[in-house]
Amino acid sequence: MVVRTHGGLVVEPLTPRWWPAFENLLDQGGPAARCWCMAWRVGAGYRRRGAGRNRAEFRDVVASGPPPGLLALRGDRAVGWVQVTPRAAVPAIEVPWRLRPVDGLPVWSITCFCVRKGHRREGVMSTLIEAAVEFARSAGAPALEAYPLDGDVSPSTTSTGYASAFAGAGFVEVARRSPERPIMRLVFPAGAVPSAG
Repeated sequence: MVVRTHGGLVVEPLTPRWWPAFENLLDQGGPAARCWCMAWRVGAGYRRRGAGRNRAEFRDVVASGPPPGLLALRGDRAVGWVQVTPRAAVPAIEVPWRLRPVDGLPVWSITCFCVRKGHRREGVMSTLIEAAVEFARSAGAPALEAYPLDGDVSPSTTSTGYASAFAGAGFVEVARRSPERPIMRLVFPAGAVPSAG
């Protein structure tokens, strides 16, 4: 279990206990309220399935475990979310040619973020990246990947984060098949002991 305090935030794995806080976060509207973190699990068809079905199926993912990601909390209120799982848990990531595997390493993947309006530009995403690194390392992942946008190439908003935030956390670019989206990776040394929270 990851519990860490940073800048007034506590980061917890998303378990059924925290489902109401997660639901409240995603119910803000926007793309997250339609997707419910199912896009990388089922592919583009998540749009045709409707928000209610996506919500119900992601709730089943949370209920069956293991936790599919981490919540950043201030008190009992979720202010941020990161989906971090073994890459195999998000099979639709294999479909876009630019995100296909770099090699055969069984990496974990950071596939999306959601930060509550009014809490952006407060370090929530950076805190979630740090916690995701610990979470994946403590689970025995050999490496953690991310698929952010390069803000120097594309000014678009993104639910996958920006390359600069991952570079600041020690990730390095391992592939770039389209100009705006690098594949970035942090490799964990074999036998590395998880850092203390």
